Amino acid sequence: MAGGCQSAVAPGVAPAVAAAPATAPSLEEQGVVERVAPLRTSINPRLLRRFRPVADTGRAAPHLTPALVDLGRLLWFEPLLSQSGTISCNSCHALRDYGVDHRPRSIGERHRMGRRNAPTVYNLASHVALFWDGRSPEVETQALVPIVGLAEMAASPAVVEATLRASDEYRRGFHAAFPDDAEPVSLANVGRAIGAFERGLVTRSRWDDYLEGHTQALDPAEVEGLRVFLDVGCMECHTGPQVGASMFQVAGFVEPWPDRSDLGRFEVTGKTADRMVFKVPTLKNVARTAPYFHDGSVADLGAAVRAMGRHQLGVELADAEVASIVTFLGALTGALPEDYIAAPPPPPQVQR
Repeated sequence: MAGGCQSAVAPGVAPAVAAAPATAPSLEEQGVVERVAPLRTSINPRLLRRFRPVADTGRAAPHLTPALVDLGRLLWFEPLLSQSGTISCNSCHALRDYGVDHRPRSIGERHRMGRRNAPTVYNLASHVALFWDGRSPEVETQALVPIVGLAEMAASPAVVEATLRASDEYRRGFHAAFPDDAEPVSLANVGRAIGAFERGLVTRSRWDDYLEGHTQALDPAEVEGLRVFLDVGCMECHTGPQVGASMFQVAGFVEPWPDRSDLGRFEVTGKTADRMVFKVPTLKNVARTAPYFHDGSVADLGAAVRAMGRHQLGVELADAEVASIVTFLGALTGALPEDYIAAPPPPPQVQR
């Protein structure tokens, strides 16, 4: 779930509460029963414009050559990128489990625990920025941070490069992926290759079909859940093609977040307005990516929805509202690209 559902926050800018739209009587005024029943099958198309279906698989960019993507896939599953030779990208972002490890915080080298929950890597390339604090602008630079991070893979760049150069298969792979480079085996090119592979980690769900006009793609209960989601204000932050991941927001916008030890984006910018500001996460596949929030503090999706209502909207959601929203969120689960994420045979192991 999100870092916020009330109003967008640009880096360094204090949040402001958006004015409530002048519409028909709100669900609050209609009563809880009427909020979730009777079930209806249409939504105001103006509201649906706030979202967008997935346009393509993200694999069609000219620079994403098959050789580059294949190298990135090989590196994704390569434990030799870590200090101990036992941790790969897939260790914390298991592609067959929707890109997560289901831990509140991941365990890295020497059993060190990370500071934040490891979010899903699916649909990552279209996010406004990478990491919870937005410190990386694109997947190619983001991919390198865990490799050298002390609480993650803790690798030495020099050792990584030497290890890869010692492998005939990797040397051939880097030369094929970077034919114009005098020395293609480099840590920077490791990031470029993994980032190229990550750009193809895209899921498409029944929600995308619904946005394209296939109204039967969602059942009536899911559509009513969407209606509650829109009415209570979740879409103010969870919007766009990824139903989130397009802005930053204060965690605890209305009611302070329980754990305020992690200051979020403030640690990147040093700006007071960025204290407790985090990237609003995507809700794509959210039903399959527990636990939730930057601190991984909530394991149950219904509890996460309820916490968002309290901390971000200042609203105590009724049980029926929570259940209805959770029903809608289930429709955002997409099919995994099984062929694309299949692990390639590992190259012969190289002695360091």
